[in-house]
Amino acid sequence: MLDEQAILDLVKSTDFESLPEAVELADFIKDSRVNGDHVTLQIMLPFPCDGVKLALADEIEAVIRKDWPQTNKIAVEIKSHVAAYETKAGVPPLAKIKNVIAVASGKGGVGKSTTSVNLALALAAEGAKVGILDADIYGPSVPIMLGIPDARPVSEDKKTILPLEAHNIQAMSIGFLVDEKQAMVWRGPMASSALQQIVRDTRWGELDYLIVDLPPGTGDIQLTLSQKIPVTAAVIVTTPQDLALADAKKAVTMFEKVKIPVMGVVENMSTHICSNCGHQEAIFGEGGGNILSEDYDMPLLGQLPLAMSIRQQLDEGKPAVADDPNSKISLTYREIARNLTANLSQLGKDYSKGADSIAIKTWSPSE
Repeated sequence: MLDEQAILDLVKSTDFESLPEAVELADFIKDSRVNGDHVTLQIMLPFPCDGVKLALADEIEAVIRKDWPQTNKIAVEIKSHVAAYETKAGVPPLAKIKNVIAVASGKGGVGKSTTSVNLALALAAEGAKVGILDADIYGPSVPIMLGIPDARPVSEDKKTILPLEAHNIQAMSIGFLVDEKQAMVWRGPMASSALQQIVRDTRWGELDYLIVDLPPGTGDIQLTLSQKIPVTAAVIVTTPQDLALADAKKAVTMFEKVKIPVMGVVENMSTHICSNCGHQEAIFGEGGGNILSEDYDMPLLGQLPLAMSIRQQLDEGKPAVADDPNSKISLTYREIARNLTANLSQLGKDYSKGADSIAIKTWSPSE
């Protein structure tokens, strides 16, 4: 018999390809109704998901029709709501920002900034309100990657500054405040103080996620961010080679010590793609991301190739996700974004920031 409970049971027993593994769809069915041979489902997912809404709705309809072919009409409505998740006690929140996600590597040259920028753009493409903070005081690269190296922020009240905007995301970097040729010859405490000032004095708009592109290493900047800024979670970026893995492990250990959960690992340069023939070769080794994932019991969010197009697009200020949104690389970044935020949704909610709970309600055909 087709009724609300039967639909819930069917959804619980089905794995949907469009959904990240961390999500149990049945937990997010907000409303369900069976009226004769008509079925209506309303689903509220806890992460931005514009890229999979249609595919998931089609999957759900196909599953229902397979078991109940007599069903005449199936209407599936999928929305998303991003909650604010818990951060370390004693760290004051950032106004208007729900979640702060740190992107770290422990080592330079592994594509961390590339990942940060494209991850921010991927989240925006999935329907989230996103900002990016370039926390590399000594070597800021986000202004160039976003195509606005000469932009300068303005201050309307002479106390705070407005973030810059590019490709539908908000951005702030020390690179917007100093000449690109100027070397920041500062000791650690000065750099840490500058980072705090940039974060607190930027008048961010309403954001679901603020992506923080950390500099390499595990020093003053990283500790300042973890102790003074309400970081929700972290992401580790690595390449397959052993040297990168060794430093990535240090980054994981650092976040463990400061009690910031790591949501997963992104493996860059998994394979080299020849720009002439398309041949793929694992020139930096294989399986590094999987090793890190298994050693620290955290998900592998995704793997990206070493492709010339990624570098060219960033040099031109047109990151992959913005410049070629339907490319395989861009779709991989969007899948990583969904996997990351789905994992994030498993953390406890911070109700002081106004996060909503989701209730499951059913109707009987007589209603």
